[in-house]
Amino acid sequence: MARVLFLTQVLPYPLDAGPKVRAYHMLRHLSGSHEVTLLSFVRDDDAPSSISHLRSLCRAVYTVPMRRSMWRNARAAAKGLITGTPIVVARDEIQEMQAAVRRLAAELAPQVVHADQLSMAGYGRLAATPAAGRTAPRTVLDEHNAIYLLTSRMASVEARGWRRAIMAREAGAFRRYEARMCRFYDAILTVTREDRDHLLALYPAGEREAASRKFTVVPICVDPAQVAPVARALKGPPTILHLGTMFWPPNVEGVLWFAREVLPLVRLAEPDARFVVVGKNPPAEVMALTAEPGVEVTGYVADVAPYLSSADAFVAPLHAGGGMRVKILDAWLWGQPVVSTPIGAEGIDIRDGENILIGADAAGFAAQVVRLLRDPELNGRVRAAGRAWVETHYAWKAAYQQVDRIYAGLLTHGSDCPSAQTVL
Repeated sequence: MARVLFLTQVLPYPLDAGPKVRAYHMLRHLSGSHEVTLLSFVRDDDAPSSISHLRSLCRAVYTVPMRRSMWRNARAAAKGLITGTPIVVARDEIQEMQAAVRRLAAELAPQVVHADQLSMAGYGRLAATPAAGRTAPRTVLDEHNAIYLLTSRMASVEARGWRRAIMAREAGAFRRYEARMCRFYDAILTVTREDRDHLLALYPAGEREAASRKFTVVPICVDPAQVAPVARALKGPPTILHLGTMFWPPNVEGVLWFAREVLPLVRLAEPDARFVVVGKNPPAEVMALTAEPGVEVTGYVADVAPYLSSADAFVAPLHAGGGMRVKILDAWLWGQPVVSTPIGAEGIDIRDGENILIGADAAGFAAQVVRLLRDPELNGRVRAAGRAWVETHYAWKAAYQQVDRIYAGLLTHGSDCPSAQTVL
């Protein structure tokens, strides 16, 4: 049993966003074998009951308020431009978190520092600085995404020139920052083979073979035992559902693309088709979609079951992103029939035409949605196959046993331990 300091940028409960799902089940698994202390940023809407739940898993839970303001954003932009640091990294360099990291590192003397997401990598490096007379802890970085690639993809699909220029600048800054952090950490987890390969590409060619031993692919997993399929309600108008946090730029771009480019094609075949967008903090441009008849934007809802029960198709219309889209795993858990772009399903083991339908462009995506709206037998088969697939391939208890071998190697051999095998 090792002393572990686990660092997260979002409080990993409740499970209402992909990063939370990854961190929660990782934390849940590690706490079964190790003495885990969680240090997390919190937001105003994080409930005390969520912190209490996490305390039932961990040795202790400490929190630091996430502070955001226009002034902090302006300061971060100036610092980023001067130092070459990604602006969003500079924005979240908060003194209270730095102080908490230093204090807990001194008090706990952790044997492993586990940083969840690149956003916490700098804090993890700070926690791993050895105190006088102490051995430096081993370090693990869980890269949910290859962030430099994700940012570059976002830039490539951004229509506004000034935003495209900012994102391209951030992509370059992230490329340098991510390379430094990958060099520092002893072990790096990725959720897909694609992200592992993209991160290895940050190393000089002559170093990649040696660096590859630090990387292990462990997919994001869920808990089928806790989520039952949602029963289909009585037949209503054909309904297409998007569910995901709406402050995440790839989700915003995907929803706008679907509403503007795909939905009109769907309505040529199904004039009464509805499009429902469920997710926290939709921006003004998404809210404006409600001017179109048959488009509903709900914002955050506490209970998504009524929306799931009325859905005939669950869409993941993404053109930017990285890692894995947990929304697809969740949709499978709920027994939803999923239509996705190729990038939306990237990193997930799928069977196109069986447990998911893939559409690469507006016409192809619309055709797949129409198939689900018109063919009840196909709709039912895709629902059942998705649920069976997630139960078999993405249950957390089996996949996360891989992490035990990574920890054992680090604690036994230090940073020279070989990487464990990929789990998929």
